[in-house]
Amino acid sequence: MKKIKKLIAAMVLIPGIVLAGTPVETLVPVEHIYSPKGFDSNDNAEIIIEGFLPNLCHKSPMTEYKVIGRKIEIKVKALKYDASNPYCPEVIVPFVESVNVGMLDKGLYDIVVNGKSIYQKGSSIFVNESISNSVDEHVYANVEYVEKFSGSREINLKGYNPSECFVIDEVQFVDNGKDTYSVLPKMKQVSDFCPMKMIPFSIKAEVPNKLIREKVLLHVRVMGGNSVNSIFSNPKL
Repeated sequence: MKKIKKLIAAMVLIPGIVLAGTPVETLVPVEHIYSPKGFDSNDNAEIIIEGFLPNLCHKSPMTEYKVIGRKIEIKVKALKYDASNPYCPEVIVPFVESVNVGMLDKGLYDIVVNGKSIYQKGSSIFVNESISNSVDEHVYANVEYVEKFSGSREINLKGYNPSECFVIDEVQFVDNGKDTYSVLPKMKQVSDFCPMKMIPFSIKAEVPNKLIREKVLLHVRVMGGNSVNSIFSNPKL
């Protein structure tokens, strides 16, 4: 037993030797980059990455970014376990990761994801000049989940609002002309008295039939300047 323990300790100390149970960070495949429309220079801009883990040896997709001038570099990684791990069946696991790149000056930015690798993808995002000091011009519903129905354009926005003094006013869709609908569930205030009380809601809406891509992103702006992102399969016309 002592010899085995010494052997394991020696392997850990040898450079380049990684035990089967020790994960390493590795780049993972990226399928598409979504750039929602409507971010201003006082918003926290978001870029949404659709990708997949090649098998169950890969866990916990993660992102990191840096902004260099008018270029946004993003790396999408996962923890990879050695293939000898018995819990690594060949199952592809799709994921959607939102990358908050912070407040950007107005203008067009190039996006490079997993640059200088076999998984490199490129896109761009345009940031408008802000017209007010407010992060959001409207109060959005606190959506937590997007319910979708097979073969239907109808969706259900579900969540909890922190008070009953706001009710839904309208759900607006703004597309970027390519692959993304920004969904804006706008609220209106109906009372000046706003006690803290969790109020469940369910808001039905119909996704427009304007973008022709097979899969589009629903980028739902929610209360607090955040978002909920969901891939929507366009029903066949």
